[in-house]
Amino acid sequence: MGSGLPASAGSSNDAVVNQIQEIISDNCVAIFSKTTCSYCKMAKKIFEDMNVNYTAVELDLNPNGSQFQDILEEKTGGRTVPRVFVNGTFIGGATDTQRLHDEGKLLPLVLQCQTERNASAAI
Repeated sequence: MGSGLPASAGSSNDAVVNQIQEIISDNCVAIFSKTTCSYCKMAKKIFEDMNVNYTAVELDLNPNGSQFQDILEEKTGGRTVPRVFVNGTFIGGATDTQRLHDEGKLLPLVLQCQTERNASAAI
């Protein structure tokens, strides 16, 4: 027998999976973060320094934060934060985000998303 939580404990897994997917697909940049994490602050600062809007989901303030983290681990292969998504794609954590930025590859990913969203909004 599994040791899963009863369905009544917190939100159902499917609801949380859908919520995570919605956050990722509705935002050019989505960061799953914790308020006390220095790497999370580093990742957010990279986007702030580029004047790029992002959505941060603070898992330590979210009642389903642990469940979010479990699902993100299944989705990305890692449980640590931050979990950074750009244009619907997982790009990694803070050091991965910094590396992409240093290589000049991060801003084009963000701009590609913004261009696609603007084009679809114009239709």
